Amino acid sequence: MTKFIRRLQRIGSSILVSLPKEWIVANNLDKGSQIELETGQDTISISANKEMRPTKELVISYPLPKDENIVADITGAYLLGYDVILINSKSTIPGVDREQIRNSMRRLVGMEIIEEDASHINMQFLLDATTLNPEKILKRMSSIALGMYEDVSNGLILNDKSNLRTLSNRDVEVNRQYFLLVRLIRSTLVDKRLANVFNLENIDILDYRVAANLLENAGDTIVELADFIYNSSLPDQHLKKIFDVVQNFNDLAEKSIDAFTKPDRRLAIEAIALHKKYQENLSKLRNTIGNKKEIPIDLLDLVYMFERITKSWADVVDLVKPIYNK
Repeated sequence: MTKFIRRLQRIGSSILVSLPKEWIVANNLDKGSQIELETGQDTISISANKEMRPTKELVISYPLPKDENIVADITGAYLLGYDVILINSKSTIPGVDREQIRNSMRRLVGMEIIEEDASHINMQFLLDATTLNPEKILKRMSSIALGMYEDVSNGLILNDKSNLRTLSNRDVEVNRQYFLLVRLIRSTLVDKRLANVFNLENIDILDYRVAANLLENAGDTIVELADFIYNSSLPDQHLKKIFDVVQNFNDLAEKSIDAFTKPDRRLAIEAIALHKKYQENLSKLRNTIGNKKEIPIDLLDLVYMFERITKSWADVVDLVKPIYNK
C-alpha cells in the first residue's frame, strides 16, 4: 500500500483534495468518473466504483439542422439519462440561443452548466441517482398539484381571483419533478443496480411512469381551469354549488397516492370508494343543473374539468395490484 500526503484546497465554498495521478491511471478513471467514498470517525476511504455504469455523454453540434430545436434536444437527452451534454459550435453561439439554453436548464432538476465559453457549453447532471427516491418525487408532484387544486376550488367563491393567475408558475415545478422522475425511471430500466436500490420490479417502474404522467396532466388541467374561472362570468350561486361538491378533495387524493406508493390494496379500495362517491356527487350536480332551462354551457364545462382533474388521482390508485385468492 502506497501512502500519499495531500493538502486541502478551497475553491469557492467547497474544500477539495487532488487524487494521485498513478491511482487515477491504474483504475482507468477520468474527468466525470464516479468514485465511492466511505467515511469513519476520523478516516475516509476512496474506491473506484466498478459497479457504477459509465458516464453517458452526448455531443450536440451547433448550429442545429433545419427544423431541430435546441431546447427539445437538451430535454430529450436529459430524459434519456445522459449525464453530460456538450454543445460545440465552430462559431460564437448567439446570445438569444444561449438564453434559450439557460432557460431550458431551469426545467431540468440536477442539470447545471459547469463550463461555458463563446462557442461551447458543457452541462452535467450533478445528482447521484441512488440518493433520489421515486416515491418521494411522485408524492411531491401530487402535493404541489393538490395545493394548486385547493386554490383553484377556492377561486370559485373568492372575490379576489388574482391568485389564479400564479398557478402556471407552480405548474412549472410539477413539470420539473415530472422530468426528473421520468429520467430516473428510464435509468432504472437499464440499470439493475438502481432497480435494486429502489426495490422496484419492471412492472412497478412502468406504473410509476404512468402515474407521473397522470399527475403532470392534472397540473396542466388545473392551470387551464384556473384561467377558465378567472375569466368566467357565471353567477356566484352557480359557482358556490360547484364549490360545495369539489372542496375537500385533498384527503381523498392523498389516500390514493399512499395506496399506490406503499402499495396497499385495502387502502386503494377505500380510495376507489371515495372517488366513486365524489363522482356521484358531481353527476347529481350536473343532472340538477341540466334539468333547468337556459343553463350556460360554461357551467357544464366547469364541472367536466373538475371531473378530468380528479380522475387523474383515481387512475393512479387503479394501478394498485388487486389481491387474488390463491
